[in-house]
Amino acid sequence: MTTRTETPHVFPTAGEDLARPAPAPTTPQTASPAYRLAYADLDFLLRDELRGVRLQLELVKPELTLEAHEVASTVVVFGSARKVEAERAGVDLPRAQAEARKLGQLISCYGQGRPGPSEFVVVTGGGGGMMEAANQGATDVGAKSIGFNIVLPFEQEPNPYITPELCFRFHYFAARKMHLLMRARAVVCFPGGFGTLDELFETLTLIQTGKMAPIPVILFDTAFWRRLVDFDLLVEAGLISPHDRELCHFVDTAEAAWAAIALHHRLD
Repeated sequence: MTTRTETPHVFPTAGEDLARPAPAPTTPQTASPAYRLAYADLDFLLRDELRGVRLQLELVKPELTLEAHEVASTVVVFGSARKVEAERAGVDLPRAQAEARKLGQLISCYGQGRPGPSEFVVVTGGGGGMMEAANQGATDVGAKSIGFNIVLPFEQEPNPYITPELCFRFHYFAARKMHLLMRARAVVCFPGGFGTLDELFETLTLIQTGKMAPIPVILFDTAFWRRLVDFDLLVEAGLISPHDRELCHFVDTAEAAWAAIALHHRLD
């Protein structure tokens, strides 16, 4: 973990001012909300007009934390948060979950123990199912992993395999999505629902439009994804270019997923 060099302060810090005892006795002036320090006034910070500030906070807090823990690059694992105990509709989700755990192990075995900043750290949306399995795989080999949770009406609890110091919680989907991809060296999508599809197509759009450097986008379970998304139809209809279809790699094992990542980045 990086240790920041503290520079002596000429003026009192914000924290020091916040810790100062309140004036005594309390007066109508000091009891007024207007008297509160702006950065300590939760009612003020939650105003609609402060949305931009809150977005900035959600970008800066994880960024500073990841920098402090020297996380240089990640592999993002998307997939359903639901736990399914048996194969349904021809989709073997229990097997996919087992492969997600194995992939978490393979990714983390490469990244852990190497000198310098941490590379290829597993990151998920922080929930259960496929995401939990990938975080668990990292834990299996003694590696750290990241979880980017989101506040939902049906509260999502972080899975127990995320490194506690790297377990984040977001209000804004936009800030969460940016952090999921900012350090990504690959994206692996296991079977999932709307959330997984949202993340998949946003990643593909960013790469297709040149807003993001090309990285491997890997779809686990060829039969599932071929049935769900007809990329050939999009090409035939002229809605995407033939080379856009090559942005995705279809795999059926954790080993094949890791091999595609290693080949793209020419890893030893």
